Amino acid sequence: MGRREDLFAELKSIKNELEKITLKGLFKENPKRFEEFSVSLENMTLDYSKININKDAISKLFEVAKECKVEEKRDAMFSGEKINITENRAVLHTALRNKSDNQIFVDGKDVIPDIKEVLQNMKEFATSIRDGKILSSTNEEFTDIINIGIGGSHLGPEMVSQALTPYCDGPKVHFVSNIDSSHLSDTIKDLNPATTLVIVASKTFTTIETMTNAKSAKKWFQESLGEKEANLHFAALSTALEKTKEFGISDDRVFGFWDWVGGRYSIWSAIGLSVMIAIGADSFDEFLEGAFIMDEHFKTAPIEKNMPMLLGLIGIWHRNICDYDTRAILPYDQRLRSFAMYVQQLDMESNGKRVTLSGEELKIKSGPIVWGEPGTNSQHSFFQLLHQGKDIIPCEFMLAVNNHENGMDIHNDLLMANCLAQSQAMMNGRDIDEVRTILKDSGLCEEKIEELAPHKVFEGNRPSSTLIYKKLDPKTLGKIIALYEHRVFVEGAIWDVGSFDQWGVELGKELATKMVSYIQDDSKDTKLLDSSSKGLLDTIKLWNKNKKG
Repeated sequence: MGRREDLFAELKSIKNELEKITLKGLFKENPKRFEEFSVSLENMTLDYSKININKDAISKLFEVAKECKVEEKRDAMFSGEKINITENRAVLHTALRNKSDNQIFVDGKDVIPDIKEVLQNMKEFATSIRDGKILSSTNEEFTDIINIGIGGSHLGPEMVSQALTPYCDGPKVHFVSNIDSSHLSDTIKDLNPATTLVIVASKTFTTIETMTNAKSAKKWFQESLGEKEANLHFAALSTALEKTKEFGISDDRVFGFWDWVGGRYSIWSAIGLSVMIAIGADSFDEFLEGAFIMDEHFKTAPIEKNMPMLLGLIGIWHRNICDYDTRAILPYDQRLRSFAMYVQQLDMESNGKRVTLSGEELKIKSGPIVWGEPGTNSQHSFFQLLHQGKDIIPCEFMLAVNNHENGMDIHNDLLMANCLAQSQAMMNGRDIDEVRTILKDSGLCEEKIEELAPHKVFEGNRPSSTLIYKKLDPKTLGKIIALYEHRVFVEGAIWDVGSFDQWGVELGKELATKMVSYIQDDSKDTKLLDSSSKGLLDTIKLWNKNKKG
């Protein structure tokens, strides 16, 4: 990767030169900056003109992508090559939304027929639930669905269901992930077990959090409906047919997926069943169609017009050239309130790596910290730091132009105005001379002006991008999620990390399995534990002796 480092050094030189001029100055120099630094796909536009780059920087970033063979790696992923080398797996979430007639082979087998079969089974089941053809043990229609999963089996379905609330005309969907008993307890307390269906999402049917919640949910059904009847209130998203059968779930209510689908990329698979029940098979198909459109764009658009490529390269610019540690995802849409959390897993679990694909220690920084909240709420919490803090945090605004509500245009006008104003304020800032003038015009004396002025200065020159789209419908959401998936891919390809494994989550799970035995067995020897763990365990055991204390 010597050439990559050379290109990074050249990019740093460009960055140093760009520091001599502000973003505000770049716009003064080039009135057509928006046209030259934005890219569109159907009813979606990515504006990156408020990023402190110029044509030289973009051109050099394109060289980085060529040097790191991003396009070749992209093609390898789409073709079914086993690019997840630590698990010897293909990476084919894109095949799940493939709308072409192309075959895709894994180990010599075309996977498309299997994908279509599972999707058809999902459609038949979801439609039968929605139409009342599949009934509960009491011969009633299901009014509520509980999706029990964790990680990708939870974050994706929950985020998508929230985002597509206007299209949710089926049973109400609830989500349980945390092993904390309050999550399941608070979810079921107002539900009727006679009209509730639980979907258990676990590929192996052994995930400790998921199976603990599933067993407690089954107990809830058994106590109310009876042991045999409880089984009629479960479906499973799993490949472990023996375990699902042992749990009491019939094979026709088990929907499988494949080891070439990573959890955080699985919303397009059977993991999306709860979403399909909520929004219907047709809307779910539009959701897949949107992702396919972005896939085709990523595969075929030239790099200078390729939205995922550009978003990924901007990420490289911020992380490795500007040395920014975090990025903020700021959707100006309450229904996307879980989107930043979703992207957080997608990004940080994929690219939070310390070694390259060959196992060598990385010499550059990889995945950034990803976080965020919806606007306008976030403006009244952490935007203070974004505007006036010492750290520069690139912001990624998201905005729908058309809302779903009738007679509430004033809300949407104010929402859009706030989004545009925040990115403008981050770019322009307000210098001390302007502050003094404003304070003087307000009638303050000179002494008070000098006292207040430093506190009201905004340095500006803070980078942001804006993803603007016509309306948040199923197809658009599909495009947005696929855009961020491919952005993660582009960055991981340049860093040369394994973006599709997640070994970093294993150690804590392994130790938790051992730790529970200490909590449950008072006779277990704790001499080999560190003093902190032992002290905490002793406190837990003491307090557990009198839970009412």
